[in-house]
Amino acid sequence: MKQFTVAIVGLGGRGLYTYAKYQEKFPERMKIVAIADIDPEKVRYASERYSVPADFCFDSAENLLEREKLADVLIIATQDCQHRDHALAALKRGYDILLEKPVAVTVSDCIDIRDAAIRAGRSVTICHVLEFTAFFRKIKEVIKSGVIGEPVTVEAIENVGYWHQAHSFVRGNWRNDEIESPMILQKCCHDFDILSWLLDKKCLSVSSLGSLKYFKKENAPEGSAERCCDCKYAHSCPYSAYRIYFESKEMGYDHGNRDWPLNILTENPDRKSLNEAIEKGPYGRCVFHCDNNVVDHQIVSMQMEDEVTVSFTMTAFTAQNFRRVKVMGTLGEIVADQRENLVTVTPFGGESTVYDITKLADDLSGHGGGDNRMMTEMFDALEKGGTVSSSIKEAIAPHLVAFAAEESRKKKGERIFMAEFEKTNSK
Repeated sequence: MKQFTVAIVGLGGRGLYTYAKYQEKFPERMKIVAIADIDPEKVRYASERYSVPADFCFDSAENLLEREKLADVLIIATQDCQHRDHALAALKRGYDILLEKPVAVTVSDCIDIRDAAIRAGRSVTICHVLEFTAFFRKIKEVIKSGVIGEPVTVEAIENVGYWHQAHSFVRGNWRNDEIESPMILQKCCHDFDILSWLLDKKCLSVSSLGSLKYFKKENAPEGSAERCCDCKYAHSCPYSAYRIYFESKEMGYDHGNRDWPLNILTENPDRKSLNEAIEKGPYGRCVFHCDNNVVDHQIVSMQMEDEVTVSFTMTAFTAQNFRRVKVMGTLGEIVADQRENLVTVTPFGGESTVYDITKLADDLSGHGGGDNRMMTEMFDALEKGGTVSSSIKEAIAPHLVAFAAEESRKKKGERIFMAEFEKTNSK
């Protein structure tokens, strides 16, 4: 078994706290030899944790990429709008790449990366991690078995979660599509990927509706402040930074969490550093007084091949953060709930079979085990000369669906035909 050397550019929630940690579980498979980030504290932390020499620690992805090839694989986890330039530079250097989704923020940039990868003959794996989860693989297995006949209708929902919306899409890096990317692209490109993957069908057309309804200044409670630390609603508003980062049973510091999302506020979360981050940083701003403009709810209707229809909903206004899928076929149905990790299969006129995913997988960390399994399969493919299912070639189509959905939303639900959309936007 080969140990791959890895360089990482972008030491945020994914680069540092997800992909780098793979080395801790599988040191025989991966060794981090170079890192880059604009935040010197993150570089210092990663350097110490993974024993990366100072000469291979860089203050930007650009500076790392100016050097000759430093590793077998480059993990690109920089901001969405930087992906194109970093990926093209990496391909010129001869790296195989693990590229965080979304691929890029425009159709043409996505296609540029795909075409450059083909010309260079390099592997570019896109982090469509849902394909690698035991949960979605079981659904696909059931569909392929034929027990529910031919799929006709799919209903899927991404329950973003009120706190996740506040953290990432109101206060956080993906709050504004002029800075990063539309929410339907950033959050849901891998939902469109998994839906097409499950059905093994292309999307022919989309129509979409949605808006930013709630997280606006006009909805701020009377007498609220611009920062939670100055607000009389600091311990009553559900979107309060104190309630999310300290008091929440799911991810609050007071309930033992020391990882994501707390480690986005501060490298080593403790009471003092979290309070300082809330008082001074972006994650302590009132959700009604931010510079966000991305949607907080959106629905997408998809016409697939063979007259199959898909209804997809993304909404901030849920208590929990999970996905739920219902696949309705000619002979039965599948109801899959990722929160409960259960897949229930009911043939028409027959008894239901319930698959408990917790008993089918030994690792449900990180997107239900998808993060680690994706990296393992990527390294296996690189060693054996194969490809992974989420390669750049397969990733373009679901990204186009996301771009088309956003265009449709802006045009009040106008139906967008994918063939025409791709042709127009590929020029």
